[in-house]
Amino acid sequence: MSKQYLTTHTIDKAHITDIFALAVTSNQILSASGSSAIRIYSTTEPDFPLAQVLEKAHKLGCHHLVTSKNGQVAASVGFGGEVNVWGIKDGQWVAEGMIVDGNKAGEVWAIALSEDGQYLASTSFDGRVNVWDNVAGRAKIREFETKGSFGMAIDLSVDGRFTASGHENGSVYIFNNDTGRLLHSLPGSGHDPWNISKSANRQ
Repeated sequence: MSKQYLTTHTIDKAHITDIFALAVTSNQILSASGSSAIRIYSTTEPDFPLAQVLEKAHKLGCHHLVTSKNGQVAASVGFGGEVNVWGIKDGQWVAEGMIVDGNKAGEVWAIALSEDGQYLASTSFDGRVNVWDNVAGRAKIREFETKGSFGMAIDLSVDGRFTASGHENGSVYIFNNDTGRLLHSLPGSGHDPWNISKSANRQ
């Protein structure tokens, strides 16, 4: 027996072009598209009003956008390769800095944040998986190599100790960020993993 769901609300014309990424906090929806701005809508009011616009966040548009589970940190990746880190200050999102690593288009693709936003992990077009520490000046603390397949999905464990990545060849890799070693790999299933997620208790 199928279930029916009712739409709570529809935000018409949220962006002027294709929406590529959404991220949520306990009271907001962040959205990114082929336009340069990131738009933020409040979920505390019934009409979901526009609460903030981050103008010129990414000149060529944004393809990935994530928030930390505590709702205090966000990160976004632009089609030009730039990675921006955002934080909450006095109830508004403000730019906290960028991941500066000579990134070119495609070198940072999917991204994930740890629960407190300290760690940011990313995949790349050539299979590399990187982890940065946002507290330590956004320094790169790990760079993992896989078999060179496009990294399409990534997630971090709640405590930031483990990174899991999904690749175009169907493989999933799990890394230990403490030791810098591959913990486990799951061979390709023949299907691209478009999303990947780790359980809260790491089981």
